Order: sequence, then structure tokens, then C-alpha cells
Amino acid sequence: TICTSRLVQIPEGVEVTLNGRKVTVKGPRGELKRDLGHQTVEVTRVDENTIKITKWNARKKEIACIRSLCSAIDNMITGVTKGYRYKMRLVSAHFPISCVIDGKNVKIMNFLGKREALHVTMRGDTSIVLAKEPKDCLVLEGNDIDDVSQSAADITQKCKVRNKDIRKFLDGVYVSEKGPIED
Repeated sequence: TICTSRLVQIPEGVEVTLNGRKVTVKGPRGELKRDLGHQTVEVTRVDENTIKITKWNARKKEIACIRSLCSAIDNMITGVTKGYRYKMRLVSAHFPISCVIDGKNVKIMNFLGKREALHVTMRGDTSIVLAKEPKDCLVLEGNDIDDVSQSAADITQKCKVRNKDIRKFLDGVYVSEKGPIED
């Protein structure tokens, strides 16, 4: 196609600043920045509540990238207005898993009866707490969906069962709920 474009709507209370292909989103929960320079697209402001992303002479995969960039900006807007929350459950059938949280660091102990503790550091502005209501539940919260989801993936990967039959050893730390903060 010759010209492909997509629009992103900006809600009230959110300020979006464009500097070339660098996008800065400010809202009630904070500020997020993202560089879209890896794609050759035009990022322009149509009016005060709309951003337009345009790609000229795009192939099929490049057209798909336009939607990905729009989704990234939408996720930034949701992050600075609501934020993101991931809930993770500690699942153990053989040895009870215990967790100690020290600021941005998580120490997972007694995973599959291992003596050494597994350490994971949260990425970016992600915060983590051990929930009281459902037992053995970790709650990760933050504004940047990339940092929150990657922190959850780091915890899951650290607690991966190796050299055992995974049909029998289902122990681990798994994501049970995810999405924007609704309360």
C-alpha cells in the first residue's frame, strides 16, 4: 500500500508529548517514555486528543508494526491513568515454597526442597507485596506494562522445574490474574 495510518485517542487528564519518534505520556500516576525510532514511521498530532502514526510504502509486516506501536501508546496511557497489576500464585505439591520480599528483591526459598534461595529483582518502577487474603499470592504493580510483565516472567522462569517430569512436578510460581488496576 502507498500510505497506511492509524489513530490513537488521548483521554482527558493525559498529556502526550511528541519529539520526533520519542513519545512521552504524563498522567495522574506518573510519566512514561518510549522511543519508537526502530520503525520508520511518522508520529504526528492531528489535534489535541488524537495522534496519527503513518507509514509510507509499507509491506504486510510493516503494516502490522503500526498497530503494535499504537498498542504500545495505548498501554502507556493505561499505565499512567490506571496502572497494571499481576497476581502470581506459589504452587507447591512436594515442598512448601516460602517468599521473603525486601524492597524490589524477592527471595524464593525451599523451591523443590533446594537449599539455595532464588533471587529475583523487579524491573523499573514495579513494586511487589505478599498478599494476605489468598494465601501464597504475590502482587506486582506498576505503570509500565513491559516492566511488570517482564518481572512476572523473571519470577516464573527462575522457578522452572528442571531435570524432573513436569507432569508430576507442577511446583512453581505462576501468573493467576493480570490486567489494569480497577479499584
